[in-house]
Amino acid sequence: MIAGWTHAVFPINDASRIGEARRYAAQAIGGMEWDDDDAGRLALVVTELGTNLLHHAQQGRLLIAARTAAAEIEIVAVDDGPGIENLPRYMMDGVSSGSTPGTGLGAVKRLANDFDVHTVVPDGTVCVARIRRGRPDFRYVRPAPLHVGAICVAAPGERECGDAWAVALAPDRVCAIVADGLGHGPEAAKASSAATQAFARHAGEDPGDVVQCVHQALQATRGAAVCVTDWDLAGATLAYAGAGNINGRLLSGVFDKSIVTQHGTAGAQIRRPGVATTEVPRYALVLLHSDGIESRWKPDRLRPVLQRDPTLVAAILWRDHTRHRDDVTVVVLRREE
Repeated sequence: MIAGWTHAVFPINDASRIGEARRYAAQAIGGMEWDDDDAGRLALVVTELGTNLLHHAQQGRLLIAARTAAAEIEIVAVDDGPGIENLPRYMMDGVSSGSTPGTGLGAVKRLANDFDVHTVVPDGTVCVARIRRGRPDFRYVRPAPLHVGAICVAAPGERECGDAWAVALAPDRVCAIVADGLGHGPEAAKASSAATQAFARHAGEDPGDVVQCVHQALQATRGAAVCVTDWDLAGATLAYAGAGNINGRLLSGVFDKSIVTQHGTAGAQIRRPGVATTEVPRYALVLLHSDGIESRWKPDRLRPVLQRDPTLVAAILWRDHTRHRDDVTVVVLRREE
């Protein structure tokens, strides 16, 4: 079971914010038993990415999350432009557009366990780096042939995110939930957390039954919008059920299908959840998001990165289509071909 992580967001509009992000990352590894070398790699990556944003980007943000199951920290650097001309040159280790401790994105790639970057001029750049305990070439072994990526951030001004998500992995199937507690803040967080806890107890059952169990578990909360999916990897089908405005898409280079669930609020009032099933074409992503993302978005900017790191996909969608006033969750599931 992957208990979904959340990201802290650091707008990099001043050099002091880089130090703030670095201290947050250092605190996040508490209990992970990292040594000084690993902690140093983490600090250098945060500093390098933050400094690049400060000196060369418009509206640069660092997103940092602790992924405790893999004993790793995820750092996502996002900006609104101008993009990087001649990216391959700047990916060479030791080449930097400014004076930074690690001398460029090439150093970030060398220091990180996982790394991916996508840039478009003039739209901007998104970079994903993960640092794990142990040597940089250590790779996390997944319990299923699936890549999971997500962006989950609290509403502006809130310390707790009112959204939550989780994924249950088995060798032949993947079940997921996204829950959006009504409103935002601590009470919304209680509702969405209760939803993922109920999901953890019933994952693998019929999605409609899981939604009904979530509904019962949320009776003492303010309620939440929820969507539960069950991806049969062998049969290449996706069954799903839900209530409220959690949106979903199946997306590939030549395929685009929306996942639509019924109206209602789990924990308040819903009809008996109906289950729909659809085929999942080869190479298609399963993408779920809360209503902190605009519902009508075009996939054009995502198509070039559909076979890249799923967090890269989630971050681009967040950058381009967030409403800027609510909690946001984007979960992306991609089968490993």
